[in-house]
Amino acid sequence: MKVAFVIPWYGEIGGGAENECRRTAENLLERGVEVEVLTTCVKDFYSDWGENYYDEGEYELNGVKIRRFKVRKRNSQIFDKLNYKLMHKERISAEEEEIYMREMINSDRLYDYIKSNGSKFDFFIFIPYMFGTTYNGMLIHPEKSILIPCLHDEAYAHLNIYRKAFEKIRGMIFYSDAERKLAERIFDLNSVKCIVMGAGVDTKVKSNPLRFLRKYKVSKPFMLYAGRKDEGKNLPTLVNFFSKYKNRNKNGLTLVLIGPGKTEISQKQKDFVLDLSFIPLQDKYDAYSAASLLCQPSLNESFSLVVMESWVCGTPVIVNEACGPTKEFCVKSNGGLWFSDYYEFEECINLILKDPKLAKKLGSNGRNYVLKNFNWDKITSDFISFLESL
Repeated sequence: MKVAFVIPWYGEIGGGAENECRRTAENLLERGVEVEVLTTCVKDFYSDWGENYYDEGEYELNGVKIRRFKVRKRNSQIFDKLNYKLMHKERISAEEEEIYMREMINSDRLYDYIKSNGSKFDFFIFIPYMFGTTYNGMLIHPEKSILIPCLHDEAYAHLNIYRKAFEKIRGMIFYSDAERKLAERIFDLNSVKCIVMGAGVDTKVKSNPLRFLRKYKVSKPFMLYAGRKDEGKNLPTLVNFFSKYKNRNKNGLTLVLIGPGKTEISQKQKDFVLDLSFIPLQDKYDAYSAASLLCQPSLNESFSLVVMESWVCGTPVIVNEACGPTKEFCVKSNGGLWFSDYYEFEECINLILKDPKLAKKLGSNGRNYVLKNFNWDKITSDFISFLESL
């Protein structure tokens, strides 16, 4: 079997979809599947989508062959205006949808390669759903196209333009039941073979809480946030909720932030919010194990690797009730709690802080859930079986 993963950017990049694509490709290769990655010359999500950071050509990373293609020139100003509307939940016209897709990240050379090499591959696997490389790429060989959408209930998902591509493809892989139900509400998937598979998680990690506390001069207890620091992850709400929590609860709990990006923290908030920015992978695992709990406040997750990693390290989590997938995982695992407003947020924290036995049990339940359902051996076997079934 020979497959090609198609993704806007590829490499050792932080980010759920990017990391999952790389690790899935590497694990499939280890199991004897021929794998190539077709991507652009753009560095990553935070870069200029019209700038070719890499030279066009063939690369290799951890044994996986990578083909990079130059991107098309784009009008970022027009795109930004339409994107602003979507970010603020405004409707755009059918004509604007076409413009939006034309001015996002695209590569004509990539599309030419897919078109002329269709017979070389059994399947083209696209991830995630919203980018031009996915939309335009899937239209070329829909009968060989499989989508890992990483779908959220956001304005982008409801654009009519996606229906033209999504409803004609061969298969779709979801990370959770909640994600699949969302997709089935938006699209007609009667002719698309779908599966809820979950995502692979590194379960053989080792962590040292004392090492983290000493290296970063952090004191316990602390609540951890891990991930991109932006509005899309609902981080401002977390910081505001935690500020209110500190006003109402005179304890020593602090909030530690790790991950790329920046968020606004006032001078007063710096007394109890510590931003460590991006830290090495091993330090991240050490942070999970040192934390009293992890908070994932995001409304828009299709899986949430940070929740799974926290559980692998035996640490309980609290999540936003409005996010279907993360609440689903807490319910199924009995490894975490969820909140819908500030007062439930406060109660979740205090339940975990004041009851060490409960905290330990939640963390243990979460760990067992991840080990059983999302270890790489299981996910890779399920992935191959799904491809064979097609």
